[in-house]
Amino acid sequence: GSMVKMADGSTRSIENLVRGDKTYSTPIEVTLDVIGGKWKAVLAYHIIQGPQRFSELKRLVPGITEKMLTQQLRELERDGVVSRTVFAEVPPRVEYRITEHGASLQPVLAAMCSWGREHWQQSAAGAEG
Repeated sequence: GSMVKMADGSTRSIENLVRGDKTYSTPIEVTLDVIGGKWKAVLAYHIIQGPQRFSELKRLVPGITEKMLTQQLRELERDGVVSRTVFAEVPPRVEYRITEHGASLQPVLAAMCSWGREHWQQSAAGAEG
């Protein structure tokens, strides 16, 4: 790995993380690969609260297209964050729930929520002054 100078002046070794044909220089990139982009963290946040149906997620996430919602859910499923269950009903009911692996994102999403709230309050306060 290469040495990187940290903000506090210390140096540390950075090991590249390799998975398949992808190489990551920091674990943050791995996390962003799974929940990065505009929608995935938001979808995970809603599904972590409890099982959600496709139509419910579409309502909870205004602005997302059906095509994009399908794609993002598929990728979250591929990465083991959510599971998809189809119920043999007419019309068929599809439910998305958080997996055990996905549930481990809870503290990450909670931190994102509190950071976002503080940032929003600061910028709102700054805009007034």
